[in-house]
Amino acid sequence: MTVLDSRPDVPGDPHGRMMTPMEGPEALISEAGVSMAPVEDLGAGRGPFWLDDWLRANATDVLAWRRHIHAHPELSRHEFATTELVVTLLRTVGLKPWVLPGGTGVVCDIGSGERCVALRADMDALPLTEDTGLPYASTSEGAAHMCGHDAHTAILLGAARALAGAPELPGRVRLIFQPAEEVMPGGALDMIAAGALDGVERIYGLHVDPRLEVGSGGRRVGARTSAADLIELRLTSPGGHTSRPHLTADLVHALGTVITSLPAVLSRRVDPRSGTVLVWGAVHAGQAANAVPQDGVLRGTLRTADHEVWTSLEPLVASSVESLLAPTGVGFSLDYRRGVPPVVSDADSTALMRAGVEAALGEGAVAGTEQSSGGEDFGWYLEHVPGGFARLGVWPGPPAPQSDIHRPTFVLDERALLCGVRTLVHTALTTLA
Repeated sequence: MTVLDSRPDVPGDPHGRMMTPMEGPEALISEAGVSMAPVEDLGAGRGPFWLDDWLRANATDVLAWRRHIHAHPELSRHEFATTELVVTLLRTVGLKPWVLPGGTGVVCDIGSGERCVALRADMDALPLTEDTGLPYASTSEGAAHMCGHDAHTAILLGAARALAGAPELPGRVRLIFQPAEEVMPGGALDMIAAGALDGVERIYGLHVDPRLEVGSGGRRVGARTSAADLIELRLTSPGGHTSRPHLTADLVHALGTVITSLPAVLSRRVDPRSGTVLVWGAVHAGQAANAVPQDGVLRGTLRTADHEVWTSLEPLVASSVESLLAPTGVGFSLDYRRGVPPVVSDADSTALMRAGVEAALGEGAVAGTEQSSGGEDFGWYLEHVPGGFARLGVWPGPPAPQSDIHRPTFVLDERALLCGVRTLVHTALTTLA
């Protein structure tokens, strides 16, 4: 793969807004004539003919793009080189992408007409150190694509360039290359604020799933992922000697009360069918065994799959914490940070995506998928337009082990990249038909 000089003028904006020029290197150039081992196209021959032709000629490019992005990961809101790469590869086939004011994030339309369907990919890496031993492993210290966003970006690039070569399209397909999915409240809000959903009737996204075998796509009506909020509780006490707790406020005991009692209170105040769960991830207080500390902190995440419950959680947590701590005499401050809403795929969008998976990979490729307590900022898009979010199988199958995401050892079967391209293309075509 060779990526030529992509230094642009100020990127254009179809809505007339002024965009800032992109930052980054003058050119992103990989080794010319790089040879990629071919991978099996599991959907070969399923058409349309122009998609089969494009994948036959360009499948190794999709792999090369993914490996380049994988080797050069960028953390949230610092995806400048990745943005530059995306813009270059879109412009080389005659498309006119525009970049968000912050310099990361790309929007681009393909086709014409009033009807418009959006396809979204996220671009950011995780603050992890890779431990895969891959020849194209991360070259950036403390950053790695251990969640599959490199694959998402390469898949959408492949879908974009294939669609750009279609004889004609029944409407417009909007490409959304989003930054900052891995931070709350998420880069989806930046995309929405910049007008990425203007005129869009439905939006779709894919996420790699190492529990599904390559060649399959998981879909689910209703909640797919959960809302995820952050709780930080800071306690204060005059401190004192542990032999005289009655003369002070026992901060550690108060922390323990909240740790054990708040999850129990919520389980009795919230409908258990909502999948609401509070789990603490960090607690810090004191150093000496015989001294009551003056301050302490407790941090955790609160998740729910129910949108209505999500809107009620913050005041419920605040009142519950106040009631639990009132008898202890300990002072406190509560920082409740709303994260992302649940991803809830509507029935019509899920059906259209199922049809896209079947057209791309066959009826046997459609798999059910469990509701996850993980967070995903794709939910912000679904606050504005209906859409679907599916899982893309990346596990080679037995006897290969399953390597979970967000681990330094996560790897995926690259045949899934071509499956993803086909799935997005067919889903867009099915929706616009």
